[in-house]
Amino acid sequence: MPAPFTIIDHPLIQHKLTIMRDKQTSTASFRRLLREISLLLCYEVTRDLTLTTKRIETPMQKMDAPTLEGKKLVFASILRAGNGLLEGMLDLVPAARVAHIGLYRDHDTLEPVEYYFKAPEKLEDRLVIVVDPMLATSNSATAAIEKLKERGAKQIRFLCLLAAPEGVKKFRASQPDVPIYTAALDECLNEKGYIMPGLGDAGDRMYGTK
Repeated sequence: MPAPFTIIDHPLIQHKLTIMRDKQTSTASFRRLLREISLLLCYEVTRDLTLTTKRIETPMQKMDAPTLEGKKLVFASILRAGNGLLEGMLDLVPAARVAHIGLYRDHDTLEPVEYYFKAPEKLEDRLVIVVDPMLATSNSATAAIEKLKERGAKQIRFLCLLAAPEGVKKFRASQPDVPIYTAALDECLNEKGYIMPGLGDAGDRMYGTK
């Protein structure tokens, strides 16, 4: 049985996503909205984290208070567009460790090409949340997750802003144990591998490049 596929349909997320889709939205606004949405998405993808208790003393009395259990989370950003999600997530979980995975898509073959990888130690003991705005062909996401698994990661979740049905199907076939969290499942991919209706190239819109 494949891992869950979750569409996070909170009204604030959907409203902000609509503004981001609009081609008239400026680079500055797009970047700000992506950061805001990523914080909301992070809230949902971490909803079931394990808690334990610790003994503290409030100004009134001592108590056993809830606190996160285990090692620090790892947010793994697929460069470069993943950093747009990463920034908002770190606002919510500033103690998280960060991995960077440098991949770009060859526009002729649509296959990922790796150029950088740096991750924290002891991934096998940490929950790793891989972030990339788009799950289109799924080639980059799959390559990134394979790299993390090679380094020992066992608990992995994938978080994106938009997903295409073709990408979800391919991702589930190759990574059946990895849950997917997204804000929207769009219609399809076009002949160039872009999500339709989508929002264009997230990296270009975030950084003002073409």
